[in-house]
Amino acid sequence: MTIWDAIILGIVEGLTEFLPVSSTGHLTIASKMLGYQIDEPSITAFTAVIQFGAIAAVVLFMWKDISRYAVAWFKGIRHPEYRGEFDHRMGWFVIVGSLPICIVGYLGRDIISGPLRSMWWVAASLIGWSFVMIGAERLGSKSRPLTRITLIDAIVMGIVQCLALIPGVSRSGATISGGLFCGLDRVAATKMAFLLGIPALVGAAVFELPHALDGDVGLVPVLVGTVVSFVVAYASVAWLLKFVAKHTIEVFAFYRILVGIVIIILLATSTITAT
Repeated sequence: MTIWDAIILGIVEGLTEFLPVSSTGHLTIASKMLGYQIDEPSITAFTAVIQFGAIAAVVLFMWKDISRYAVAWFKGIRHPEYRGEFDHRMGWFVIVGSLPICIVGYLGRDIISGPLRSMWWVAASLIGWSFVMIGAERLGSKSRPLTRITLIDAIVMGIVQCLALIPGVSRSGATISGGLFCGLDRVAATKMAFLLGIPALVGAAVFELPHALDGDVGLVPVLVGTVVSFVVAYASVAWLLKFVAKHTIEVFAFYRILVGIVIIILLATSTITAT
C-alpha cells in the first residue's frame, strides 16, 4: 500500500466513522476504487486498525465525560453510596451495551471479513438501513436527554449495534437509530453511540492489528492512515454533535440511498466487480 492510498483511506475513515453513513461501507468502496481486493485479509485488517485514530479522536473530544463516568464507576464499585448516581450508572450502561457486539463480532469474525465483504452487501445495506433511520427519525419521540437514559436503552442500542457488523449498515447509524426508537433525543442518542463505539472499535482494531502488518500493507501506511483518521475524525465528531442538535438525520439516509443506487448501477453494468 502506498502512502497516498493510506492518506485517502484515513480521510474516508475519519469522515465516516461517526457519521451515520457506514465507514466500513465507504472504506470498502474506496479500497475497491483504489484497486485493492476488498476481501483480502490484510486490507480488511488495515481498515479496522486505522479506527484507532477515530477512537482517539472521540476519546479526546469526550474526555471530560468519559473520565467522569470512569471515576464514578470505580467509586461505586468500592463505595455503595455512589451507586445511585447517574455517572456511575452510565459506566455500567456502556459496559453492558458493549457486550453484544463484542460477542457477536468474535463469533462471526470469519463471515464478517469474508462473504459479507461484497459490494452487493454494501449497496443493499446502505439502502436498506436508510429506511430504518428515516423511521427512527419520524417515529421516535426524541423526548429524553442523556441524563434520562436507562439500562434498557443501552441494551437495545448495544444489540442494534451488532447489525453494523454488516458492511453498509453503519455502527453510528444503527446505534443512533436504536436510541431514537427508544425515545432519546438526537444529541443523547449520538453521544451514547459514540460511547458504545469506543469498546467495539478498540476490540476490532486490536484483533486485526497483526493481520494489517502482514501482506501488502506494512507499518508505515498503518501509522499514516491512523494519524489522518484521528485528525479528520475529531472535526467530524465536533460537527456531527452540532448538526444533530438542530437537524434531522434523514439527510444522511437520502445520501446513503443515492450511494447505494450508484453502486448497484456500477455492479450491474460490470463497471466494478463485487469483490
